Amino acid sequence: MKLPIPNFLKRYWQLLSRPAAIALWLILAFGFTAGIVFWGGFNTLMEASNTEAFCTGCHEMKDNVFEEMKTTIHYSNRSGVRASCPDCHVPHEWTHKIVRKVQASKEVWGKLTGYIDTRAKFLEHRKNMAEREWARMKANDSRECRNCHNFDYMDFSVQSKRAAQMHSTALASGKMTCIDCHKGIAHHLPDMSGVANW
Repeated sequence: MKLPIPNFLKRYWQLLSRPAAIALWLILAFGFTAGIVFWGGFNTLMEASNTEAFCTGCHEMKDNVFEEMKTTIHYSNRSGVRASCPDCHVPHEWTHKIVRKVQASKEVWGKLTGYIDTRAKFLEHRKNMAEREWARMKANDSRECRNCHNFDYMDFSVQSKRAAQMHSTALASGKMTCIDCHKGIAHHLPDMSGVANW
């Protein structure tokens, strides 16, 4: 014995089976699928461009700042924890990451136009590039540093007297941020003549 189909379901089915409704369903299904494909592709590209291999893929970075970083504690240390380019130069939070990636398009343009394609050009523009990065980090309260370093978990008793004093002063003032004191922590400093507070 067949159960009778309620009238409201029959009307609903007739509405959904009309050519205009079928077209709408196809458009929605295509849009949904295209959205998933776009988002997956976009996210894959974001992650691929957020690796040390990508960052050091051009000789401007590999032969200059990356070689310098290899001599620092951020590259090799007793604990084996290593920071890579994106750890210090790309925020972890998605919104901030997107903003930084848009800003980085200027760096890609510099690569394409040969802005720093030689060591001499790199050294000529180094101070400007460093000051721009320091200003970015100052403006965001050294967000990328704080992904790994946090005043709340620092044991001042095992730090040198000077470091403990500076960190506790910075913590108390609330006006200082990591980059105020730690310029040159992962890369060589440019010629600092004329730089304020140096």
